[in-house]
Amino acid sequence: MKKISLIAGLLVLFWACDQNYIDDIETVDPGEDMEAPEVTINSPVEGAQIRVVEDVTSITIDLEVTDDIEIENVILLFNGEEIARFDDFPDFRRALKQYRFEEVPNGEHTLTVIATDSSGKTTEESVSFEKIEPYRPVYENEVFYVNFDGDFTELVTIQSPEVNGNPGFADGKIGRAYRGSSSGYLMYEAEHLQNEEFSAVFWYKTNADPNRAGLLVMGPPDEANPGSANNRTRGFRFFREAGGDNQRFKLNVGNGSGENWFDGGPAADIDPSSDEWAHLAITIGSTNCTVYINGEVVSTGEFPGIDWEGCDILSVGSGAPRFIGWGHLSTQSLMDELRIFDVVLTQEEIQDIMEAERQ
Repeated sequence: MKKISLIAGLLVLFWACDQNYIDDIETVDPGEDMEAPEVTINSPVEGAQIRVVEDVTSITIDLEVTDDIEIENVILLFNGEEIARFDDFPDFRRALKQYRFEEVPNGEHTLTVIATDSSGKTTEESVSFEKIEPYRPVYENEVFYVNFDGDFTELVTIQSPEVNGNPGFADGKIGRAYRGSSSGYLMYEAEHLQNEEFSAVFWYKTNADPNRAGLLVMGPPDEANPGSANNRTRGFRFFREAGGDNQRFKLNVGNGSGENWFDGGPAADIDPSSDEWAHLAITIGSTNCTVYINGEVVSTGEFPGIDWEGCDILSVGSGAPRFIGWGHLSTQSLMDELRIFDVVLTQEEIQDIMEAERQ
């Protein structure tokens, strides 16, 4: 039955053609080729900076070529050398192409796309971009570094933070610095920072308004009171608050079952009216914690060891979102050259870093 139906259908089709019920296919003259091809390079974009941990990386080149009549070929050049050629286009008036180039070394580069149409007209477009040389840790056991030179990227692991509010940049101790704002702070993924030993160093220029603020916080969620989070049994909180006309710097560290305080009192004060950069450092070990200002110990004491459970983010420039119950929110001060280590730095090592960065 199926064979009979198929034969019948073919007979009807042939009969319709014979009776001229179906138009013949005719060639349409496309007309004169008036325009040169148009080239659009979607990626990489002009001025792009590629920052990865490898010295050689890959890029995906994304482009579009259109022509009023027919595209003949498209050629890709990397720094003047041909890396790819296309001459087969399903749509002969529009070509959407992606090409993965695997050999992009450190330095400045130029990508050029040359498109030619069937009449020989040619269009050439280029973009320049840079593969930035990866950061090499300057110090042994350095696992985190942000220089704030117009960018919030963490350079050891190449991590971009979640940016909250509107923090910006200002003249720094070295180059540019983080400039705090009324609701601004940065959040970095921090599981790789959950080590038995921990040290952080940075430069800070104190603005006493607001009169208290969080600086560095790696704490757990406060599930019992999320709207006013203040769970201090794990992780750490380094912050400042008013001590008369000065600002006093304090460290709180959770040991799992409770908390330990490292409050140096007046020894940990900075006078904001001095308008000077101060070098701050904290160390957290398995038996001891210490706070330093300008290379000098301002608070130290015994400690049973930190508990990192749930402390998966590092807040920079605020106590938010996990240390807000006492109002230690965004700093409006300046911060520069933030480095974190997976060991307890000695006082001599902290002073060496401070002296190397002092201007």
